[in-house]
Amino acid sequence: MRITLAILLATLLAGCGFHLAGSRPLPEPLKTTYIDVIAPYRVSEPPLEVSLRTLIQRRGGLVKSSPEGARSIIKLSNLKESRLVLSIGVDGKVLEFQLVTSVTYQVNVGDKVLMPPDTLSLSRSYSFNAQQVLAKDAEEARLRQFIQNELAELLLLRMEAVLGRSVAETSTTAIPTVEPAGSLDAVVRP
Repeated sequence: MRITLAILLATLLAGCGFHLAGSRPLPEPLKTTYIDVIAPYRVSEPPLEVSLRTLIQRRGGLVKSSPEGARSIIKLSNLKESRLVLSIGVDGKVLEFQLVTSVTYQVNVGDKVLMPPDTLSLSRSYSFNAQQVLAKDAEEARLRQFIQNELAELLLLRMEAVLGRSVAETSTTAIPTVEPAGSLDAVVRP
């Protein structure tokens, strides 16, 4: 009886399109891609690029090291990280900061724009204590890494939604240009 119920439940979940997180197939344009980060004075790979590459590879996609042979090109630009003061105590010292990271992204296939430039922002706030400067610096570094990983996940979800829908609506020979949906701003609070 329990086995039959488990099989029935698994069949219902599979039939409705349910997938475990990270197990959904990538849209065709993202299966072979190149990530182009436009950043002046870049010494190393930005954490956002590393996170996005890892997510795509984890989902079975191939991220090329050059644009040759890539089906699509994901362009990341205007990557900005800032720290804003949220609140100040009666003694004039900072009590709370907000970390904000934003990036502009675009997806192209050859000369055709699949997703026009759009901006994605993510912020996170944390309290600050002058007596715990080292601990708060470590907390800020962890929050910055969290924001970069979360931005990569949101970028991939956004691309999946738009590219999956546009590919499903058209034939496999012609992929239309998608109009911008406006910027997607996300605020994540602890």
